[in-house]
Amino acid sequence: METSGNFFEKVYKVAKQIPFGRVTSYGAIARYLGTAKSARMVGWAMNASHNNADIPAHRVVNRNGLLTGKFHFDGTNLMQQLLESEGIVIKENQIQNFQAVFWDPFKELL
Repeated sequence: METSGNFFEKVYKVAKQIPFGRVTSYGAIARYLGTAKSARMVGWAMNASHNNADIPAHRVVNRNGLLTGKFHFDGTNLMQQLLESEGIVIKENQIQNFQAVFWDPFKELL
């Protein structure tokens, strides 16, 4: 079994590939890594990455496009502001037109 540090590094490698103006989900990253039931671990990795500006943690949301990780960002609305600065529309903590901006690592990285 992998150590969490090694797993986190794999998560970060995928997250760094998410294009500007696109988002993915914790579960999509977990599935890409072959650990479909570890979406929560992907969330933990994203929470641990906030001091690293190279990792676009704001582009990783839940499977319904909800900004469930927003409380882990500095400021009250930083996650939303970062996404909106990339042209993503958000209403009531949910990405609008989620399927249009969803980035699937399986389709993009294989």
